[in-house]
Amino acid sequence: MSTVTQMKCACESCLCVVSLSDAVMKGDKPYCGDACANNHPGGQGCGHTGCTCDA
Repeated sequence: MSTVTQMKCACESCLCVVSLSDAVMKGDKPYCGDACANNHPGGQGCGHTGCTCDA
């Protein structure tokens, strides 16, 4: 049996995979950062290279 240590960010349009130890947890779901966890206030993206989750 293996332990899950990484998951895709819970933001649907986000491409990021986040380590559960570093994730921003909100509603029991892992997010790659505050922007995703807070539903992109003001259209703010996560800022990670190649990710267009703020679009």
